[in-house]
Amino acid sequence: MAETKLNYRFHNLNPADVSAEHILRILIEANMPKVEAAIRAAREQANADAVITAERDGPAE
Repeated sequence: MAETKLNYRFHNLNPADVSAEHILRILIEANMPKVEAAIRAAREQANADAVITAERDGPAE
């Protein structure tokens, strides 16, 4: 028995810029957990760097 090849066709009635905006929103939403994790890691690294700098420089006068 031969396999049937699937053929998908999408009819997009929107202008190209509207379609691009929609796709961009979907991609941003899909990657939001990665972005939040990267921001969290950067914030933690900045806090760690501030602690190291404060320990190295001693108490503020």
